[in-house]
Amino acid sequence: MTQLSTTPAYTRWLQEIKEKIKRTQVRAALAASRELILFYWDLGKSISGKLQGNIWGNKVIDQLSKDLSSEFPGVQGFSRTNLYYTRKFYDYFSTFSDAKVIVPRKEGQLENETVPQTGAQKIPPVIHLICGHLPWSHIKIILDKLKDHQETLFYIHETIENGWSRDVLALQIKSNLYSRQGKAITNFKTTLPEPQSDLARQTIKDPYSFDFLAFTKPYNERDIENQLITHITKFLLELGKGFAFVGRQYHLEVGDSDYYLDLLFYHIKLKCYVVVELKNTKFIPEYAGKLNFYLSAVDSLLKSETDQPTIGILLCRDKNSIETEFALRDINKPMGVSEFTLTENLPENLKGSLPTIEEIEADFERLEEKGQ
Repeated sequence: MTQLSTTPAYTRWLQEIKEKIKRTQVRAALAASRELILFYWDLGKSISGKLQGNIWGNKVIDQLSKDLSSEFPGVQGFSRTNLYYTRKFYDYFSTFSDAKVIVPRKEGQLENETVPQTGAQKIPPVIHLICGHLPWSHIKIILDKLKDHQETLFYIHETIENGWSRDVLALQIKSNLYSRQGKAITNFKTTLPEPQSDLARQTIKDPYSFDFLAFTKPYNERDIENQLITHITKFLLELGKGFAFVGRQYHLEVGDSDYYLDLLFYHIKLKCYVVVELKNTKFIPEYAGKLNFYLSAVDSLLKSETDQPTIGILLCRDKNSIETEFALRDINKPMGVSEFTLTENLPENLKGSLPTIEEIEADFERLEEKGQ
């Protein structure tokens, strides 16, 4: 370490970094997300270049951390771990294709106006997308959890659009939202106009993950419904942005008969009512017919002239894709069918009769001792 710290080339490089930090008035600038991300990008690029050139070896990060922490004792972010993150940040995002990145224009910016650059250095569009929108803690989660560029862009856009916290972003990645979004079987293409049909399709997932619920058999749709309402915040998070809860077992009177919708929502972005029906069984075609009836009733009794057509979401425990597509083919109301998953606990009277992990391991050990 001492030898590296006295190397003239390293000393010059260290001085350049110190001057950059001082020029940006680090204590104030690093408190702003945009300046912090741009600084980490530049620092990561510099570190990556030194490591790729194999000038001083990996120990250069340890030495740099020590020197920067000593020079700027009141500034966080110069730990060995964080310097490795800056290098990983640059290496990962520098490989993104500019064509796949859409950077939203700021208010007042003209359509053909270019995004300003920092100094003479060109900043990739993906970094402009991140700057000012994603805190460093969010970026570190992405660097730890994601590899695919398109998936990464999906979570960046969703985080910006929905204002996800760090914990919510981690939860959505863990639940594999990217693979579930827009995957439900629907008839939106034939029952809704563009672009309403595309927006509606992207709104519905398959499957829905209700792993915040836990049940002991037997349980029915009403039990699931009750717990979803009890955990309404988590339920709305899983449904996605835009869903406003209207009511459960919502009463409609059609003719002389009473009908009750399992769950009724209004979607702010789609500007329509959304009827959610729960079935704790495999999908059967008859479910689509009943939901079609409910949608007609809501359109007639609740929908205003400014509302878009009511959408139905049928949540089942299982479905056959071909059978589901046939069932929706001639339905004239927009609806989608998705599966849902939840946590099932063993009944108390069965727990004691099943072997524990320790007992199973002991059985394997006895088998090995016998040579079986």
